[in-house]
Amino acid sequence: MNSKERMLIALHKEKPDRLPVSIHQWQDYHLNTYLRGISALQAFERFDMDASIQYSQDIGQFWSPTDQFGSFSTSTWKDEIRVISDDPDQCRIHHTIMTPEGELTYQTEANRMTTWITEYLIKHDEDIELIRKYMPVPALDPRLVQIAYDQVGDRGILRGFVWGNQAGCWQDAATLIDVTELIYRTFDKPDWVHALLRILLEKKLQFIETMKGARFDLVETGGGASSSTVISPRIHKDFCLPYDRVLHNALHIQGFLITYHTCGGTRGIEDLILANGCDASETLAPLSIGGNQEPWELKARLGKRLALIGGLDQHNVLTTGSAAKIRDSVHELFEKVGYDGGYICSCADHFFETPLENIYSFVQAARECIY
Repeated sequence: MNSKERMLIALHKEKPDRLPVSIHQWQDYHLNTYLRGISALQAFERFDMDASIQYSQDIGQFWSPTDQFGSFSTSTWKDEIRVISDDPDQCRIHHTIMTPEGELTYQTEANRMTTWITEYLIKHDEDIELIRKYMPVPALDPRLVQIAYDQVGDRGILRGFVWGNQAGCWQDAATLIDVTELIYRTFDKPDWVHALLRILLEKKLQFIETMKGARFDLVETGGGASSSTVISPRIHKDFCLPYDRVLHNALHIQGFLITYHTCGGTRGIEDLILANGCDASETLAPLSIGGNQEPWELKARLGKRLALIGGLDQHNVLTTGSAAKIRDSVHELFEKVGYDGGYICSCADHFFETPLENIYSFVQAARECIY
């Protein structure tokens, strides 16, 4: 059984030949620092791992430190950038968005590992009208997706993403306005929050229309801001679930499998994740890395109704743990989460300083888990 078959069988909630083993996106920092700059696909091959390749072209995110800022400008949405610092360990970029009816500004900082927001785009209630009227939505080119799909081949799966800094509407909104302020507004200005979410939903649906014919094995939605470590189940039910359902219906019409990302904060929203229509839930962050329940507790609530991806503590186990600890953790996940199939063993989030020998131990432990 090849890696693509193995992972797709798991995503369809069945048992493959052995436990699939992967990671949640290989980071450029680790590739450049530890693996001499090889590609993510080459890294998966080096460790004999089941590849999970994230397609990122034409998606519109700015999280990668190497993104070309301002590349989505149009005649009515002109992104003018000012480089405050080009230091790769503390890069600072200021953006001024010019529209026919006013300006918007935001600022990002980055190091060699990631990018974060230091000034949010939305500063006044009426700013969302400029977003509605003028924020451009790129079109996906299925021909480029096909090239990436063919490159992955039977070595694993190609993952897609819905346009935006985050795929989910609530999660995307939390990159445009501080999430604490956004939470306050669900009580003080709920109609305004819903108006913003509807704007983002329409733009995401516009992008999904361009995904017709794209060869994605799996499409990621959601994002960490919907986790129950960030918002309450009530807020999730009122401000995430209705929009997630619409997005997932549109993606299912296109024939895509969907994984819903919550960064592990799933206690109290298990039934809401199930109700949003996704096919898989990730990343199952355990208590030791900041989640609010163990992966097998989520498994007990969901049974075989959803496939599951993730679960391995990428810091305390994979990065700093011994080979024995890594093996014990993987086998525990197999016995408590993956025992009846429908599970891809993966890190619960990104790693940056993980020794190569630990990754080999991780893969070897998973390959011992035979169905």
